[in-house]
Amino acid sequence: MSNLSISADIAVSGMKAQSERLRIISENLANAESVGIRPGEDPYRRQVVTFQNYVDKETGAEMVKVNKIVKDESPFEKKYAPNHPAADAQGYVSMPNVNPLIEMMDMKEAQRSYEANLSMVQTARDMNSKVLDILK
Repeated sequence: MSNLSISADIAVSGMKAQSERLRIISENLANAESVGIRPGEDPYRRQVVTFQNYVDKETGAEMVKVNKIVKDESPFEKKYAPNHPAADAQGYVSMPNVNPLIEMMDMKEAQRSYEANLSMVQTARDMNSKVLDILK
């Protein structure tokens, strides 16, 4: 396997990891207002992706993958909504610990990382093609 192919494989591993991160960010945004339906019931809890590097046994290259998807244990905010079915005795409802602004920033970062890896794959393919053209 050529170094260019290995480079592309490394970039593909980054794309896979970032696409999983984008999926989790999408879930967080979609559930930013998902609250319990009974008093005392917890709302949606934000999730966070952690990455891990590993060595590909076939190529010896260092790749990246999703290590875990963990729950963000930050506290829930309380919103005064005494008529809501999930309101506690004081009239407060626990809201998800999802901040849409943070999710949007994380999404932009994941998108840029994905695009950088995609650019690397395209560059490796172009270089491989040029090498093949020279060898013809």
